[in-house]
Amino acid sequence: MERRWLFADQLGPHFLDADDQPVLLVESRAVFARRRFHRQKAHLVLSALRHRAAELGEQARFVRTEGGYRRVLEALGEPVSVCAPTTRGALRLVESLPGVDVLPERGFATTRAEFERWAQGRTTLRMEQFYRDARTRLGLLMEPDGPVGGRWNYDAENREAPPRTDRLDLAPPWLAEEDEIDAEVRADLDRWERDGVVSFVGRDGPRVFPVTRAEAVEALRVFVTQRLASFGPVEDAMLRADEWMAHSLLSPAMNLGLLHPVECARSAERAYRRGEAPLPSVEGYVRQLVGWRDYVFHTYWHFDEDYPDRNALEAYEPLPQWFRDLDADAVEAACLRDVLAGVRDRGWVHHIPRLMVLGGYALQRGWSPQELTAWFHECFVDGYAWVMVANVIGMSQHADGGLMATKPYAAGGAYIDRMSDYCGGCAYSPKVRLGHGACPYTAGYWAFLDRNAERLAGNVRMRQPLAGLARLADREAVVEQERERGSRAP
Repeated sequence: MERRWLFADQLGPHFLDADDQPVLLVESRAVFARRRFHRQKAHLVLSALRHRAAELGEQARFVRTEGGYRRVLEALGEPVSVCAPTTRGALRLVESLPGVDVLPERGFATTRAEFERWAQGRTTLRMEQFYRDARTRLGLLMEPDGPVGGRWNYDAENREAPPRTDRLDLAPPWLAEEDEIDAEVRADLDRWERDGVVSFVGRDGPRVFPVTRAEAVEALRVFVTQRLASFGPVEDAMLRADEWMAHSLLSPAMNLGLLHPVECARSAERAYRRGEAPLPSVEGYVRQLVGWRDYVFHTYWHFDEDYPDRNALEAYEPLPQWFRDLDADAVEAACLRDVLAGVRDRGWVHHIPRLMVLGGYALQRGWSPQELTAWFHECFVDGYAWVMVANVIGMSQHADGGLMATKPYAAGGAYIDRMSDYCGGCAYSPKVRLGHGACPYTAGYWAFLDRNAERLAGNVRMRQPLAGLARLADREAVVEQERERGSRAP
């Protein structure tokens, strides 16, 4: 049987054709030397690779190198097969190497071929329609006459503000316990950094997320049996003292290839059919797995190769150094300070802080979407190129001009006040846009509309906000205030 070359995001059993298939694993230090990754992301990837090598034992050839993959393949001296990588650059590499059989991609609910058949002839691609097609094809949460419960989407039930408590009253998530392999990884990263070979951003800390199949399966079990029921209603809410809320924390494991999205979705569906989790929570989770996650992956490949370079709103401001360095202590705005600290300390925050706090601030300030995409890729433990390109260029920054989202995800301080407990005690008031105590999100929202009024004039969904801008009596003063705020930490 041909040896299977596994990338570091292909570590689950579904990337092998047989349990005893010979394997090639490559740990390349050059990957970490090229980019300034979060320290905990580097730890997670290396720990996962080394744990997989230890599990496979003599079944695997595990090569540690300071260089690239080409030399390793040349030295191996035997043909290998590889499941198509998740990015264009990696795919070009494996296709250029002699003796490498490139197979179709794995690890997603929908194949690229299936997505292209669905997309063929459509003038617009909408995630909701793709999601319904995937659910029908996979038979997920379906009855003979249509979707379970008679509805496809329970978003309206899943947008509750957080309760008036510091933390949600539910069981904690599964969290990792480190072992001797983690100790070895930490020692190597310390040495590489001391020697000046690599440089990291963020703080080191105990490993939180799974790095083995067994750990990932247990983390999934804990989520489905103890936390899924609470997930849906508050999935968009934020509490400063509750970093996990009711989220699964499974995206890092899934993006390492340790879990398959369909197995997670079916596990959630079984919980619903057993009466252990309500339909809105289960449907919301399934939509993230076979809807949004797959949609992001496939749009990465579907759109032209220039998609990552798009900048429809002509946002060219560089990311300020305090943001690049995750310097949360320099920030006074409570929401941004806490979320940036979460990235610094864990390399992870859930989707609403990413979209509405981090992405929202960057959108308002006109920061480069390309620099922001790279930042998310490097600073998040679940960040990969295919994940972040569509999420940032399309969803967060509206840099694709509306290919993924019908309007920019721009919001003022009122949204953050409604969906979190950040605004109480903050140095800024979400109700103030000008002068002392002016919220940078509230004022930044109007500055964003002012800067992009002409570009957004043809967008039907932006007519009401732009009409509000036109009626703003202190518009010029607010815009000037935000111009003076510039790239300073708010």
